[in-house]
Amino acid sequence: MLGGLGNLANMLKVAKDLQGNLEKVQAQLAQKRFDGEAGGGLVRAVVNGKLALMDIKIDPQAAQDVELLEDLIKAAVGSAILKAQEGMKAEMSALTGGLPLPPGLTDLLGRGGG
Repeated sequence: MLGGLGNLANMLKVAKDLQGNLEKVQAQLAQKRFDGEAGGGLVRAVVNGKLALMDIKIDPQAAQDVELLEDLIKAAVGSAILKAQEGMKAEMSALTGGLPLPPGLTDLLGRGGG
């Protein structure tokens, strides 16, 4: 019986340590910036590790065609978000020692833990 309680206490400690490490990773990701671009650099977007758009730069040449500009903006933001998601997966893989992540965990991180 006591062996079971010892295992439970150990599991709770591991879970608490993992939660603390997860919070550190979330804070680090919030500070990171991921760049995306489209149109050969005509549009550049920057998102943080929580997938929030932080900056966008548009070359005046891209403003000649509004429809093209809209497509370039979507592509640049999408590229930056993809890089941020890849960065999150890499950070989580390092945190878990390469163990597979539960479904939705990186989504949870991208939303800032909630």
